[in-house]
This record gives sequence, structure tokens and C-alpha cells, in this order.
Amino acid sequence: MKRIADSTVRRLSVYLRYLEELEARSIATTSSDELAAHSGTTSAQVRKDLSFFGSFGKRGLGYSVPELTARIRQILGLGREWRVVIVGAGKIGSALSAYRGFTQRGFTVVGVYDNDPSKIGKRWNGETIRDISALETDAVRDRPDIAVLAIPADDVQGEVDRIVRAGIKAILNFAPAQVIAPPGVTIKNVNMAMELEGLSYALSHRE
Repeated sequence: MKRIADSTVRRLSVYLRYLEELEARSIATTSSDELAAHSGTTSAQVRKDLSFFGSFGKRGLGYSVPELTARIRQILGLGREWRVVIVGAGKIGSALSAYRGFTQRGFTVVGVYDNDPSKIGKRWNGETIRDISALETDAVRDRPDIAVLAIPADDVQGEVDRIVRAGIKAILNFAPAQVIAPPGVTIKNVNMAMELEGLSYALSHRE
């Protein structure tokens, strides 16, 4: 399959949430116009996004909500369990570990790590905080797929290197720092300051 742009994948997630709302209301069909209106895009963009993955819907009839929901879940890899470790037992890490949407989407937290001796060994949102130095050993047993980094920026590259050595191939980085990883390891950076700056720009340039 050709490489799909991150923006397309993000829109698929938005479409999925709307489709799940329709499913909960027992609505059987929808259209590209409706998907676009509830996703902040255009019907042409909806059709283009879906066309990367095959043929969907029927002209004049629209999309079957159950079928399109199931197909997008499959495209996004949500039909299996993904095992997650959280590195950083602070406020952001705590909020993430307590987020019920993780388990609803098939993401299971299998470990929480920190390097603060005052935190290690304590219970934390149903998990016992582990020493970060144990990550590589624990990974052999726990087989995590994804690591979530919620630590200070000055520590982040070293922990990325540790995560890579542990064999984890996907990293979600909340630290306000750019990090590097070898080919085959995917990093997604969530920079809240940059998102706020984007909102500031939008507010400053309103007509």
C-alpha cells in the first residue's frame, strides 16, 4: 500500500467517531456530505480519503454505517490489542493512564515507569510504578507495542534510546523536544505549546 499522509489518517479517526455516534443511534446509512459536515472537511475530501483503501458505498445510497465503521477500525488497526507502557508518572502520564478511551480502543497499559525513587513502587491508577531501568528487561515479558513519553524535555532523548533498545517500535512523545530514532521506529510528537500557538495565530488573523 502506498504511504498515506498523516492528515488522512487523522481524518479517518474523526470519521470513525462520527460513525460510532450514528451506530449508537441505530442509524444505518450516511453520506459523504454528512461525514464532511461533521468532520470539518469537504465531501470530495471524504471520498478521496476513503478511495485510498478501496471502494465504499453506493451512488445514491451512501455508506452503510456498520460496514464503514468496521472497515475504518480495521484500517486503523483497532481490531487487536495494543500493549502500551507509560514513561513518566507525572500529571500528564496520570491523565493518560486513567483515560478510559484507551481500553475502549484496544490500548492496554501494561506498565508505568519513572526514575524518581519517591514514586517507584507506589500504586498509581491501578499500576505499580516501576524503575525505568527495568524497562528493557520487562519488555521481554510484557511485549509492549507502544511507549508514551510524558517526561521533561532534557531527559527525553535518553529514554527514547532506551525504548528503542527495548524493541518498542512506536513512541508517542509529549515532551516539548524533538527526538530522533532509527528507521523502523515511528515517533509522534504532541507539542501542546505549538497547538496553542496555532490557536493564537487563528485568533489573531480572524477577519
